[in-house]
Amino acid sequence: MGFYGLHRYQPGAPMPRHRHAKPYMAIVVEGGYLEAGDSGRFEARAGNVLLHTAFEAHRDAFHSRGARVLNLALDAKTQSGFGQIDDVDAIVRLAERDPLQAASMAVAGLTSGKPLLGDWPDLLAAALRDDPDLRIADWADRMGLAAASVSRGFARAYGVSPKRFRLEVRARRAASRLPCWRGSLASFAAELGFADQAHMSRVVVTLTGLTPARLRAHVNCVQYAAEGDR
Repeated sequence: MGFYGLHRYQPGAPMPRHRHAKPYMAIVVEGGYLEAGDSGRFEARAGNVLLHTAFEAHRDAFHSRGARVLNLALDAKTQSGFGQIDDVDAIVRLAERDPLQAASMAVAGLTSGKPLLGDWPDLLAAALRDDPDLRIADWADRMGLAAASVSRGFARAYGVSPKRFRLEVRARRAASRLPCWRGSLASFAAELGFADQAHMSRVVVTLTGLTPARLRAHVNCVQYAAEGDR
């Protein structure tokens, strides 16, 4: 069975943190799960839709009933999001005949929702997305938390250390902005806060499988313009 289409996940089954190279949507048909990813944590239940951009990572913990989830390909310009659709069955039926039209119908009927931001790991994730130069120790001190406890607790919630999460924020920004960059790669690396060009190259290759030079040469600038302007 391929990645796209309708899938059933067993009750309580954990899915470790992973990423997909192409953007897609996950529509919860039955059951539910808690997703902790680059865009935050979401309690996904029947009727909820999660939109994932290219190279976005997340982990999933399925509820006691398990879940049935419909995965559909998305346009590269679609941004991350979480929301609700009213008629899931209509989308599932249409996806059997025309998956692309089903995805368009789902996006058109989507009402937006918000991630869970009640716990400090979610607040830290949001802070790192807003400012990847944020010093984690300073943030922990402001929150009255021990830095070691922050590292352990964040890893339990998100499946990755806060330092790694911060590095991946930078890597995704690099991947989104690089196709439109017209200066040198060294100046680009400095602007995004990498130690040097070699450091940027390593994390971009890990994230995308492409070197910065190949990414800039082979990915359309327009494709990532909205993401790069955020």
